[in-house]
Amino acid sequence: MTIVYTIGHSNRSLAEFLNLLKEYGIEVLIDVRRFPISRKYPHFNRDALSKVLENNEIKYVWLGKLLGGYRSGGYLRHMETREYEEGIRTIIDLARKYRVAIMCSEKLWFKCHRRFISTTLVERGFRVVHIIEHGKTYEHKVLRL
Repeated sequence: MTIVYTIGHSNRSLAEFLNLLKEYGIEVLIDVRRFPISRKYPHFNRDALSKVLENNEIKYVWLGKLLGGYRSGGYLRHMETREYEEGIRTIIDLARKYRVAIMCSEKLWFKCHRRFISTTLVERGFRVVHIIEHGKTYEHKVLRL
């Protein structure tokens, strides 16, 4: 079963973040932040991060336009759109070729829209593993009521 990882950059140092990506063998980082900037942590700004990743042989893909949070009408409504489906198809295509991690800013996946993307991927047959910190992960489970 293909694994898709998720990670939140949070307030991590760039070195810590890169070490986590390397620890899990990430080849492609998929940024799902709607606005790929961070005033407090400028090393996570889109341009800066993509250059550092390239220098570390990790490909950077921004899907914030298709999958980013902060949607009028809410994220659940956004999940019914063509944009969302296109973003999910892009992740699936990449995950079938590379070891990928989906990134947003929140460290904890359950406080982030990565939880919705993760559920979609699990429902489509992928294993999703959330990277919390060095040596600590959580496998995504879909709960049904």
